[in-house]
Amino acid sequence: MKQTLKRLTPAPLWNAARATYDALARLPDLGPAYLHPWRRVSMRCLAALKDIHRGERGFIIGNGPSLRHTDLTKLRVETTFGMNRIYILFPELGFTTTYFLSINDLVIEQSASEILALPMPKFLTWRSRRFFPSNLQPSTLNFLYTTYTGPNFARNAAGRLWEGATVTYVALQLAFHMGFSQVVLIGVDHSFVSKGEANKTITSQGDDPNHFAPNYFGKGFRWQLPDLDTSEHAYRMAKAAYEADGRQVLDATVGGRLTVFPKVDYISLF
Repeated sequence: MKQTLKRLTPAPLWNAARATYDALARLPDLGPAYLHPWRRVSMRCLAALKDIHRGERGFIIGNGPSLRHTDLTKLRVETTFGMNRIYILFPELGFTTTYFLSINDLVIEQSASEILALPMPKFLTWRSRRFFPSNLQPSTLNFLYTTYTGPNFARNAAGRLWEGATVTYVALQLAFHMGFSQVVLIGVDHSFVSKGEANKTITSQGDDPNHFAPNYFGKGFRWQLPDLDTSEHAYRMAKAAYEADGRQVLDATVGGRLTVFPKVDYISLF
């Protein structure tokens, strides 16, 4: 029925109706997302981070198997964003990323204690507040108001950020907010061995072949299958936003399959 109605409705009218429906569905979240004490602290912290890296270069590190073919020691003195369970690599590297970001409920729920122990500034989806104790000191985390619906590219990370089906897209919005003029992606392989319905929750049955370490989503870990089509749509929005502001996103992933951003040889960057 829904698909039939969509075919019969002019695209502009359908898109407007869908946007209105999504906005109304988000209404119950607006109060807490902007007025809760934890979020108010986070919004002040985010305001202080606005353009803090104006004109600089930053690296967003994905978690694909290609990281094992990337000389990460070169990033020791760079400004970096690490995501989800990147911290598994920290003992081996001998250093941490500058910032940490995670927006996936399943990842945060199963890794909350490990995330809290990380020393760098951390950015998590506002939904994840339920996984942390009520007496949490809010200054230890920055809560982002991220949503599944309402595609957009946020230039101010203190407001709403669309997730675009990938934490990397939120990282691109956060990096834009911080003022980076050039952002380099590595480890964003944009390919998965595991196949199935997009966003479906599954439980890992053994070693993880989709990320840089077999224990990344190891046996028993619940995770969601990727939605690469939505991610590509989001990446195109990010590319347009950066270029419209005279900035640049480069893809230095070794062997990556993402084709949205200009490719660059990783070693040539240093």
